[in-house]
Amino acid sequence: MTTDAPTHLPDGRPIPLMTGDERLMLESWLDFHRATLELKCAGLEDEQLRLAAAGPSELTLLGLVQHLAECERNWFQRVVGGLDVPPVHGEGNETGYGLEAGRGLGEALAVWREEIARGREVCAGRGLESAGPIQGGPMAGVEVSVRWVLIHMLEEYARHNGHADILRECIDGVTGA
Repeated sequence: MTTDAPTHLPDGRPIPLMTGDERLMLESWLDFHRATLELKCAGLEDEQLRLAAAGPSELTLLGLVQHLAECERNWFQRVVGGLDVPPVHGEGNETGYGLEAGRGLGEALAVWREEIARGREVCAGRGLESAGPIQGGPMAGVEVSVRWVLIHMLEEYARHNGHADILRECIDGVTGA
């Protein structure tokens, strides 16, 4: 007996594919983690999003959104696409963690979503074995495949969503997701 499985959780996040094509599964898990980050920021005031709630770390939820926008740009546009693009939030904020007084969650999420969309465009038509060189750092020049980038981005989001769990719990006690 088969039943149609739901496509989304009650909180709105997409349920990752359970079977099927490798690339679609990797992309669906990445979409799940992206949605989890956004859910962790939902319903908070600007001052809460800027709160380094798990001292002595200075990490904030808003900083995580900005950082992951930079990760999206770096791995998909610079590495996979071979594009020479500047840091998302300007020179001097290459990690994305730096906060500006005028930039709130709405703007940060819009920029993050643009980076996700651009990354999808860059990857469209490229196979999982298509490769590009890492830009900068100790591994500069090392070729990595689209498969490697997708797996790395899953790891990046999963790790930072763990940080977001802790930050959110410290801010207002909300747990889960």
